[in-house]
Amino acid sequence: MKLNKLRCLYVVAALDSAMISLPAMAHDSVLHSMNALQDGFLHPFTGFDHLLAMLAIGIWAAQQKHGRAWLIPASFPLMMVVGGALALAGIALPGVEHSIATSVLVLGLLISFAVRLPVSAGVALVSVFAMAHGYAHGQEMPVYESAVLYGAGFVLATVLIHAAGWFASNAAQKMLTSTLPRYAGVMITLVGAFFLSALA
Repeated sequence: MKLNKLRCLYVVAALDSAMISLPAMAHDSVLHSMNALQDGFLHPFTGFDHLLAMLAIGIWAAQQKHGRAWLIPASFPLMMVVGGALALAGIALPGVEHSIATSVLVLGLLISFAVRLPVSAGVALVSVFAMAHGYAHGQEMPVYESAVLYGAGFVLATVLIHAAGWFASNAAQKMLTSTLPRYAGVMITLVGAFFLSALA
């Protein structure tokens, strides 16, 4: 078991070094295919901050050990749609990039300390973050594409990323060590702090 934990620490350190070397707030453009559903699906994967936050929500939800914990990741895509709609409507939402970076930092801390909250509190927290992420997605949507199809694409991608975090966290706790998700949380926290420092 000690050897497994040591290996986990090596993996986390290597991944952390790789992540820190990536540019913060990496909203790289994809080649728009004129297929709104496909473009929307690919978009969450073009921003490392979005991808990391979505994975973190799945990991943290799996730590809750509550029968209704699935409501936490389920609330994220729903409120993300609301945020996207605000962006498309031209309604200003201040501090979006800072909110996204903060979401990575806070989620990392929650995972690191295996914080368990009432489901309602978890949903409320995640919903605030989702608004910012959705708003950014809405701002970056190509003007020539269908908002409905584009939104459906990034919602589908988001659900899959949440599920990946959830199942990876559960598998790690059962097959390796229960503390592995917490190591991942430390890594996510450091990347979130880096994102925030880049915006300062």
